[in-house]
Amino acid sequence: MSRNIMITGVSRGLGNVLAAGLLDAGHRVAGCSRVVNDAQQSICENNNNLRVDSVDLTDDKAVRVWVNNVVREWGVPDLVINNAGVISDNLPLWDVPLEQFQQVMSVNLQGVYSVIRHVMPHLLDAKQGVIANLSSGWGRSVAAGVAPYCCSKWGIEGMTLALAEDLPQGLAAVPVNPGIINTDMLQSFFGADANSAEDPKRWAEKAVPFFLGLNASDNGRSLSV
Repeated sequence: MSRNIMITGVSRGLGNVLAAGLLDAGHRVAGCSRVVNDAQQSICENNNNLRVDSVDLTDDKAVRVWVNNVVREWGVPDLVINNAGVISDNLPLWDVPLEQFQQVMSVNLQGVYSVIRHVMPHLLDAKQGVIANLSSGWGRSVAAGVAPYCCSKWGIEGMTLALAEDLPQGLAAVPVNPGIINTDMLQSFFGADANSAEDPKRWAEKAVPFFLGLNASDNGRSLSV
C-alpha cells in the first residue's frame, strides 16, 4: 500500500537517498530543501509520486505554507522524516562564531519544531502518523569540536521523547540515530577518514524498510538504523 511521506533536506546526503529509496518502493514523497536543483526539478516533472519544494526551515511561515500545501494536494502524511541538518566549523565551543551557532540551532532544532508545529494538527485529525526526527550518535554522546551539533541533537532526543509523552494513542514520535554514513557532513569532521564509513546508497537499503516499519508501538523509543 502506497504511503504519503514528507522528508526535509532531500537535496543531498541521507535525505536524498531516502527519498529515492522510498520512491522506488512505490511511495509518494513530498520533500523540501533550501535550494531545488535542476536534476530534482526534472525528476519531479516526470514522476507524479515526487514533489520537491524550496523551503527555508528557519522561516516558520514558509514551513506552514509547505505543510499545508502538501496536505491539501496529497493528503495527510503517514510518515514525517525530519532529516535536514547543518554543522558548524570544527572548533572549540568558545571559538564558534555566533552566526554559525545560531544557524545550527535554527535548522536542527527550530526547523524540526516548525514542521511538527504545523503537521501535528493534521495528524491529530487523522488519528495516525509517525514523526521520525533524525538524531545522531552525537545526540547520545559527545566529541571535541562539535559542541553546537551535539547540543542540537541532544535537543532532538529530548524534544522528541517529550513530544511522545504528549501524543494520543495511534501516533508516534521517534528519535532515530542513522548511524555513521559517509556524507558531506561526516567528511567535514573526519576528512578522508570518512571514506571508510558506510556508503549512503548501501545505508538506504536497510534504512528504507526501517523507516517504513515504524508504527505507533515505537512511540517514545530512541532507535537506531
